[in-house]
Amino acid sequence: MQVIWKKEFKPGEAWSGCIGRQKYIHFKALGDNANVSILLYNMRDNSERYNMPDTLKAQFTAHLTKGNVLMSDNGRVLASIVEDSTKWIDSISGLTTKEMTDAKYGETSYQVQRNDFYRNGYDNFKIELVRNGMGKRDIVPPVNLFSKVFVKEDGSMHYAEGHCKKGATITLRTEMDCLVVISNTPNPLNPSKEYPSVPVQMEVYDAPKTDLTDYCVNFRDENYRAFENTWDYYNLLGL
Repeated sequence: MQVIWKKEFKPGEAWSGCIGRQKYIHFKALGDNANVSILLYNMRDNSERYNMPDTLKAQFTAHLTKGNVLMSDNGRVLASIVEDSTKWIDSISGLTTKEMTDAKYGETSYQVQRNDFYRNGYDNFKIELVRNGMGKRDIVPPVNLFSKVFVKEDGSMHYAEGHCKKGATITLRTEMDCLVVISNTPNPLNPSKEYPSVPVQMEVYDAPKTDLTDYCVNFRDENYRAFENTWDYYNLLGL
């Protein structure tokens, strides 16, 4: 497959851009313990966006991996997970804030450290959303690629150290035209006392049209219905 677009995200870097449907988005960890937080919005109507509760309850899971889909709050599929070498993608631990980052890794600021200050997921998302005509009210719980967070029977959440090894890969396939927002910032439950500095590579390729035999379509009955909703949406638009 020919690469349409390629980017390496430096530690702390954020990005946003529109990616059309039927594209593969391939992520590769360039070091151990990477974490990339992502948000997805309908490019045509930003009020429709990734919905974590609906995604999890419809698929009867608390984590994501190959076969799972990222559902919108309108019951449609924004993207499918078509490849996941880690076998577990965190969906529940949220994102870092400035207060959390300062308390954990030491207070930094652009005025003192310049571009070496420690960035956080919340501010990264807020900045990128403002660039796209939205704001902090549009931030929702993200998907944390490359991280594993599990819950014990007492309800406590735990970060699995060593889950992501250098070279780990995850591939999404867009099922709708999406605004994609990315923050290469630490998982909020990462216990490291030093700010994790792991670059991540992202590549975009053309993907074939999703059909009725597709693995993600048939992963669960609920997935099939969400794909039907998505296909109806585009059929009615004449696309």
